[in-house]
Parts: sequence; C-alpha cells; structure tokens
Amino acid sequence: MSTERPDAVIVGAGLAGCAVAWALAGRGRSVVVIEAFEPGHRRGSSHGSARIFRRAYPDPLYVRLTGRAGRLWRRLEDEAGEELLHVTGGLDFGKGPGPEDMHGLLAANGVSAELLPPAAAAERWPGFAFGPAEGPVLYTGEAGVIDADRAMAAMRRVATRNGAVFRYETPALGVAAGGVGAVVRTPDRSFAAPVVVVAAGAWLEPLLGGHIPLPPLTVTQQEAFHFAPAGIPAGGPAPPAAPWPTFIYHDDVAVYGLPAGRDGEAPGAVKVGEHGNGTVTTGDGRDGVISRAARERATRFARRRLPGLDPRPVGELTCLYTSTANEDFILDRRGPFIVCSACSGHGAKFAPLTGELVAALACGGPPPDPRFTLAAHLA
Repeated sequence: MSTERPDAVIVGAGLAGCAVAWALAGRGRSVVVIEAFEPGHRRGSSHGSARIFRRAYPDPLYVRLTGRAGRLWRRLEDEAGEELLHVTGGLDFGKGPGPEDMHGLLAANGVSAELLPPAAAAERWPGFAFGPAEGPVLYTGEAGVIDADRAMAAMRRVATRNGAVFRYETPALGVAAGGVGAVVRTPDRSFAAPVVVVAAGAWLEPLLGGHIPLPPLTVTQQEAFHFAPAGIPAGGPAPPAAPWPTFIYHDDVAVYGLPAGRDGEAPGAVKVGEHGNGTVTTGDGRDGVISRAARERATRFARRRLPGLDPRPVGELTCLYTSTANEDFILDRRGPFIVCSACSGHGAKFAPLTGELVAALACGGPPPDPRFTLAAHLA
C-alpha cells in the first residue's frame, strides 16, 4: 500500500474541512483532504442552500467572532469571484429578555442593531405575528443567508488552485500517531503527515476517540421544513416583496427561519426548524425519516407566527447536529491531531474563520480561545 506525505491531512470535506483546506493551502502548505462520500452529499451537516449568518448572540465571544467571520466571508467571495453570503437582515423575538440583552451587547461591540415595539415590527414585517406581551423585536442588518453548497465548492476551488488535493469516496479506516506525526489509513493508501485535522462531524468520535480524550458529543437528527409564501401556488412566480429576513424565535426550544434558496421547492420559500428536539443517532445510523411531531410543531408555529407563509410544508429535510454539552466549539490540538468540531448546530456561519483558526493551530499556534480547548470541555 502506497503512502502519501503532505504537510497536513484533513479528514472530512464539509464546511469546516473545506475551510481548513482553503486556509492552509493559502499559507503554502501541501494539503490532502479525504472524504468518505461524494461531493455534495447530504449525509452530514454541511449540505444545502440555506444557513443563517447572524451577529446576534447572547455571548460577547461569539459576537466578536461573527465580525471576524463576516470579513473572511467577503475575502473568500473576492478570491472565488462570487457572492456566498446574501444579506437579508435578521430578527430576534419571542419570550424572555434575550432580544433586549443582545441589543446592549451588540451596541457594546459596535454592531448596528434596532429594538422595535411589536406593533412597529409587525408594520415593517407583515409576514410575522409578534406577540405584544413578549417584548421588543431586535433587528440586525448584517444577518443573512449562506449557500453552504456553493461555499464549499468555492473553498474547494480556491484551495485546489493553491495546490490542495481532495479525494472523495475515500473513507478514513483509522488513524494512528507515529513517526513525525500521524497516519490516516484509507482503503487503497495511507497518508502520513505532521498534523491530521479531524473535521468529520458525526464521525469524529468513532475515528478519534480511541486516541485522545474527547468530551461527550451528542449526534442528533434534526428536521427542517420549507413553507411557501401565502397565496403563491407551487411553481408560481416569486413574490415581489423585499427579502424575508432570517429570524430566531426565542422560547424553551428556539425556532429559526431563513430564505430557503435553491432547495426551497417553491419560489420565495422559507426554511423553518427547531434548534433542538432532535433524535439521538449516529452518523451511520440516521434514518432520514421526518418525525410527525416535528412536522406538526413546525406547521403550528407557521400558522401562529408566520401569517405571510402558507402553513402547509412544501418540502422537508433532515440533517445532523454534533453537539457539545454547552454548544461551544472544540478547536484544539493534541500531539499530531487537531479536533475541528465547529458544531452544535451553529457552526456554518463561522466556516472561513474556523479554517483560519485551525490553520494557525496546524502551523504551531495556540488554541484560539480557552473555551474551545479540550481541557475546558473535559473539566
């Protein structure tokens, strides 16, 4: 069996893995990316045309990181020659003090945002029903939609131009530390490198768990649904209205929504899902079956809160979350292995920044933040 010897091997070609390849190849490193499935597959967490970009977080660390990520999305767009982040604006509303608290935090970090009374918000966005007893509505103008499929293709294209090699339908059968770094075995060859970045999502723990201590990672199958604009028949013309904003409805289980893009199955469709309530599974064990209860909850939410949409779903999908207990990422290095788990259902918006942070780790730099270390998650 032959052995290739690049500067770095990346296991997993989702958003995080492609971003690391883009960043490392841009630094002049020789990179091989191995991916178990075909390009554009839908077995993991990175596929599709609609992921939210937003600045509104209840945590100053993530507010700062979203700013850095936004600048890197624009740099990637310049290098790739296409738009990847479409700005729509975003809303936060619902129960609790979250929108007001985030408004203060955004202001403290120089992020433009507005707080509107529910009645004023309803006049501005008539497709929503805002509860008058639930407090003000937060609007942030920088929010938007990332086309994940096109973003991965762009990162692959730029990384390949800089010398990176992508090998699809090449599953990692095992990894081992040894020699000057680590070895990754695949069905037809091995790859030896000083550093191996494992960005395998739901397959991370089965691959790496026997080699370094990992915190519990919970893999869940999540459902999302596409709703067409009210009064627009399937296949009819797109509505002439302004872009539907992204939104987060804050409740015991948060509900998110955003323009669905190419995958929406109707012009102007909006993707709606819950951040939570998923079914525990594994990367290989997911069944892809939509839960009737999840469909009913999404339909009920659309009927109650989104009068601008027809509450009958025109499409539905599943994806995987791989989550830490506190939803912080793991971006850390142990010996030759880097754990790249930009996960917990909110990692897509950070993809180009994740690539930069992990590339710095691969080149000998320190962890990007103490909260993202293995030690913090294992404490």
